[in-house]
Amino acid sequence: MRNSSYKGVVAAAIAVALSATACTGQGPVENKPDKPAMFKPGSEISYQAYSKAYPATKVKDVPGPCSYESISRKDYSGQTLKIISHAVPVIGEPTQLHARQFEEITGAKVQVVNVPFGELHQKILTPLQAGQPAYDVMFYPSLWIGDMAPYLAPVPKKYLDTPGMKDVTKAYMDVATWDGKVVQYPVDGDRHYLKVRTDVLEDPKQQAAYKAATGRDLRTPRTWAEYQEVAAFFSGKDVDGDGKPNFGSAEVTKRDDLTFSAFISRAAPYVRHPDVKGGLFFDVDTMKPLINTPGFVRALEDMVKAKSTWAPGGANFGLGDEILSFGGGQSVMSYSWDDAFIQGQQPDGRIRNKIKAAELPGSEEVYNRTTKKWDKKPNQAPYFTWGWTSAVAKGARNQNMAFDYLCFFSNEANTALDLTIGRFGVNPYRNAHFSAEFWEQQGWDKDVAESYVETLSGMESSINRVFDLRVPGVNGYMSALADGVAAALAGQKSAQRALDDVAKEWDTITGQIGKDKVQSAYRHVVALEDN
Repeated sequence: MRNSSYKGVVAAAIAVALSATACTGQGPVENKPDKPAMFKPGSEISYQAYSKAYPATKVKDVPGPCSYESISRKDYSGQTLKIISHAVPVIGEPTQLHARQFEEITGAKVQVVNVPFGELHQKILTPLQAGQPAYDVMFYPSLWIGDMAPYLAPVPKKYLDTPGMKDVTKAYMDVATWDGKVVQYPVDGDRHYLKVRTDVLEDPKQQAAYKAATGRDLRTPRTWAEYQEVAAFFSGKDVDGDGKPNFGSAEVTKRDDLTFSAFISRAAPYVRHPDVKGGLFFDVDTMKPLINTPGFVRALEDMVKAKSTWAPGGANFGLGDEILSFGGGQSVMSYSWDDAFIQGQQPDGRIRNKIKAAELPGSEEVYNRTTKKWDKKPNQAPYFTWGWTSAVAKGARNQNMAFDYLCFFSNEANTALDLTIGRFGVNPYRNAHFSAEFWEQQGWDKDVAESYVETLSGMESSINRVFDLRVPGVNGYMSALADGVAAALAGQKSAQRALDDVAKEWDTITGQIGKDKVQSAYRHVVALEDN
């Protein structure tokens, strides 16, 4: 809880903000001198004053240019900041929360528009292309950088030199960079990895039953074939004695809700050959789509087989469904973003400290597109899957205020708290986040915390990793891929035919945008992968 003097200062700040609501924000930007700080260095920060639904976790305000103390010195009274973000809760809720805090401590008026995922791309890009940016600050998936980059203000050096920015991992600084300039402000780091319930997989009774049924030891799956076998064994069984059936796997399968990312996770070890460079989604030299080559087809065939292991309705699970299915204990295993794992580790979670993280399942063979043969060799391929990002429009009237908001959004105190709230969608992206001790302080068991940070940090050093497609028109490419995956899952097309149709659609999209333009952008992706 905040003390009474702090409440008084906040009340005064709110009054200033309210008095400015009549202002249109269309006049000249007024650069006001700093005002007295509302926080002392190292103040205790908690979200409890904003909602009792937030964890009672308290952290210290870390001194620096993005801290509560520093930002509260700014006087943005009479000015308006316009922000667009994803719908609540994923990234949309922290956007709103930090906007409210920014108003309280700077006197600015902050307008936040929350938009469903399917509308976000158009709502941001169309005004930018028309030369009339509707928003100063934008939150969006980082794989849209190929479309957004021409309209973004490079992050100024004074923000790049902040301690928090300097601690961003190399992979996520690379994700934020285009043509040698940092144009996206890192606020999240997303990876796909495996989550399992240890209370099930490490239960001696379950291990004995699995051994009797399969002849193999029950363990955390190391390949997609093993994942399927384990998931099938547990589907439909009440493994935790609550009188309800459990299911083997929760996956993101809804056609317009990130299905393409789930599919890429499954495809990664089949298509990312450690000895073959030059592109995963296209041949970078010819720009011929590779999406219908044998590795991708094998992955889609696997995904179709997995339907039998899903909970009722699992063929239409969006990300929120996957989060709740695993995080709530319904499913024994899952793979995708951090959110399901963090949800499972909530203080009131029924599977809290009964789970662990592991690398994505791999394969026993990998397709070599150079020799056009399968190479019999175990293969793992970590998947860095886009991640939310933020940026400031070149046309923003007050870029200092816009960047100060992002600086504040991502300061050490806010990020530490945001990381602990599963539905926020803010996941580790700084080296400091890979500290098991931090997670143990949140009540995590040591082995759970270590599995989590070791899995995530281990991906940073991989030389066989996969990144998303980051080219102009990426929404069209990924929409076509989602259509193909959905058609195969629905039994409307074979995996091969579905992906053949995707490849044809990709050729059409490339032709519409311009082969040279797409190829130039795609080289950025290849450079990330061929590290």
